[in-house]
Amino acid sequence: MSNDSIVSLDIGTSKVRVIIGEVNNGSLNIIGVGSADSEGIKKGAIVDIDQTVQSIRKAVDHAERMVGITIDEVYVGISGNHIDLQTSHGVVAVSSEDKEISELDIDRVIQAAKLINLPPEREIIDVVPKEYIVDGLSGIKDPRGMYGVRLEVEATIVTGSKTIIHNLMRTIERAELRIAGFILMPLAASHIALSKDEMNLGVALVDIGKGTTTLSIFEQGSIVKTTELPIGGEYITNDISIGLRTQTDIAEQVKLKYGIASIEESNNEIVFKVARIGSNVEKEFNQEDLAHIIEPRLREMFEIIQEEVHRLEYTKELAGGFVLTGGVMGMNGILSLAQEVLKPSVRIAIPDYIGVKDPSYTGGVGLIKYATKMIKANHGHVVKTASSKPKRKSRSISPFERIKNWFSEFI
Repeated sequence: MSNDSIVSLDIGTSKVRVIIGEVNNGSLNIIGVGSADSEGIKKGAIVDIDQTVQSIRKAVDHAERMVGITIDEVYVGISGNHIDLQTSHGVVAVSSEDKEISELDIDRVIQAAKLINLPPEREIIDVVPKEYIVDGLSGIKDPRGMYGVRLEVEATIVTGSKTIIHNLMRTIERAELRIAGFILMPLAASHIALSKDEMNLGVALVDIGKGTTTLSIFEQGSIVKTTELPIGGEYITNDISIGLRTQTDIAEQVKLKYGIASIEESNNEIVFKVARIGSNVEKEFNQEDLAHIIEPRLREMFEIIQEEVHRLEYTKELAGGFVLTGGVMGMNGILSLAQEVLKPSVRIAIPDYIGVKDPSYTGGVGLIKYATKMIKANHGHVVKTASSKPKRKSRSISPFERIKNWFSEFI
């Protein structure tokens, strides 16, 4: 395989991240990363298109300067409570004379699975095959090259709000980027965070960001539930701001530099000073003081996550336990606290790639891994999404015309 590039765009509440991956002989390397503070984003949703466009452009420019290329096209992560999952079944007759199942037959059966009744305000984001069935033989993951007369698929249809999708699309278009496709963030993150055994046995993937927490449950190799909770790292920052009587930006700096999730593991010899609101005098605190603010809030967040698993009516035991990722999981002492609350099995997932070995990059790297897998599976090569051209291409096709054709590229 020749050197091809795939670019992901992860628009979060805290940061907008652009990651460039290069596929060389089947191996994925991360060659460029760009990030910018999120402006115009609140709790994972776009509330100001112009500000969000500026944040995207800053992140893109940062990544372009690092690698020396012009980014034209990106794979975009999408999540939120507007996302819905529903099962679907598709059936087709194998089309070739020799009855060998081809790529065309797989495309046709996926298209058949997409023929579902959808309200006018919803849009299909992705189709995730759970298994294929050939002449009644089930449990097949890849039927290419098999002999058969009748091909069926059991699939999960991922749908989202047309308004949210179109606003996200318009924002990215105004940032002078083409969209290669939308990918559900939990699916993307699972390609980095979860093992096949965990996904088969049953596991909860928890992505804790600044403004929101995404909880997704996987079983038998597929995503079965996903939801978003309005809790995240900004709640900890607000508690610190109130507890130390200081400005929010100072509280965020203190959290990042001195924060620890466990009172037991804190060190009262680590001291720092903060400027107090309404006073010119700085007051001294230690890390144990900070831990007494952080631990109760995080403990409450983990308890909410545990309750949400039960609220989703998932009563089976999660043999794979909980896998945690997202920016908040970079805090010292957080694993021991999570293990105490989220019994029995808990671990933190971190991308194993140079330059992005931080849980905040799990989603962005996962987007690249997911896109690479889908493109290779369906076309045998990775389509270039970045080039060395000095000028950006003009955008002549309207966003609303092209949305109908995105997802066929994934399937």
